[in-house]
Amino acid sequence: MISIKEFIEWAKASCWNIKENEKCDVNLSNEVRERYKAIPYEYFEFLKQVKQCISSNEKSWFLCEEEYDGKSDIVFKWNEFEILSLEAAGDDSEWKNEIKNWWNRYFPILISVDNGYSFYAIDMESENGTIVYGCEPEFEEVDAAADNFIEFLQMIVNMERQL
Repeated sequence: MISIKEFIEWAKASCWNIKENEKCDVNLSNEVRERYKAIPYEYFEFLKQVKQCISSNEKSWFLCEEEYDGKSDIVFKWNEFEILSLEAAGDDSEWKNEIKNWWNRYFPILISVDNGYSFYAIDMESENGTIVYGCEPEFEEVDAAADNFIEFLQMIVNMERQL
């Protein structure tokens, strides 16, 4: 299985815009830390090593510390699709609660605007941090994409997941 360092080297060789995290530390916002208390080790290690990771076509990007903290130049917020779903729910408080509870379970880690809006997220209730894939128009309908974050990176490198 691939290591995070190997993924970084692959991304650089594949012309991704990748910046390493020189401070080798992560300090996520209170909002994110309170909502997602047990971020899987592998993803947290990725965040410690990667400051920015944008695909070569610039249409897909991993969410890193600056995106979660709202300090990134990217116009999409880390929870953009939750926000869109809440707007679609209008004044329906029951539907809004369902949406919020759903996103409490799924921690977004990658956003794509290639061929429509889509995302990958970690299922925070799964044992190994299963990675799921969702897309518009029903963001809250997802399919399993990988058993864990490292497998997800391996799938990207092997071109089993197109970003």
